[in-house]
Amino acid sequence: MGKIALVFPGQGSQYVGMAKDIYENNESAKNVIDNACSVLDLDLKNIMFEGSDEELSKTENTQPAIVTHSIALLEALNEKIDLKYDACLGLSLGEYSALVAADAIEFKDAVSLVKKRGRFMQDTVPVGKGAMAAILGLNRDAVENVINNIDSGIVEVANYNSPGQIVISGENDKIDEVMTMLKESGAKRTVKLNVSGPFHSSMLKEAGNKLSKELDKINLSKPKVHVVSNVSANYYEDEGKNLLIKQVSSSVLWEDSIEKLLAEGFDTFIEIGPGKTLRGFIKKISSSKNIDVNIYNIEDTKSLNEFVETYNKGEVI
Repeated sequence: MGKIALVFPGQGSQYVGMAKDIYENNESAKNVIDNACSVLDLDLKNIMFEGSDEELSKTENTQPAIVTHSIALLEALNEKIDLKYDACLGLSLGEYSALVAADAIEFKDAVSLVKKRGRFMQDTVPVGKGAMAAILGLNRDAVENVINNIDSGIVEVANYNSPGQIVISGENDKIDEVMTMLKESGAKRTVKLNVSGPFHSSMLKEAGNKLSKELDKINLSKPKVHVVSNVSANYYEDEGKNLLIKQVSSSVLWEDSIEKLLAEGFDTFIEIGPGKTLRGFIKKISSSKNIDVNIYNIEDTKSLNEFVETYNKGEVI
């Protein structure tokens, strides 16, 4: 018998129209989305379904939108089947969805927290001061070697996503400089990301401090199933609050986290939420280890029903 992990996407996977069809076709999903609007006192569904790209891309809207979409799908799935899973993890923001799925935090608290988290991240560094870039086709040692040898300024690794895909974060002018250096070191491509700040860098420590005060107000309990932390690539124990504070300004160890689960015999991954980014990362990581895995994606009514049908035929495990 294999092991199942649920994986949840992070910022960047949002799009106008997200979650609209699941809202219209599933009562459990509708309740989750209506609940989010009520908790936030915000017409989040209008921003998600038919707002402007600009409005949805504001970090304080993006973050609750993605968590809401993910949990709406999870509740719709739970209504249809009794899915047993052994671990949950999420990319950056997606860790909050993972903690909801593991019964460590209530949805209403998670959606409220991530809206504030988004605002703190947005406000900590003035627009234009920070930047992020994806570095493709260079291993982590080569990337770290370049950024560890810059003479001044802040450039750090934000995400270890998969073999040959690393994201750097830091001061805008320095990022440009380092992108050139990494190209000279053999990177196939360097791509500046369309984000509003230097996420997962030490420039956001202050946002973590502000988040700390909000975390004090909510109940964060020990997860009922394993949750892998982005910060440590290990399972949460009782230090959840500290991990979520650190996560804002620390590297996301996604590749390491998936490798941990692969080493423990996990062979089925179900991505729940907008987009298919994590599916691509997991394919690359498992291929680099010569391990065969099953990867499913649940994003809308069609993919939800397809998964349920596959599950009911006994083909998922």
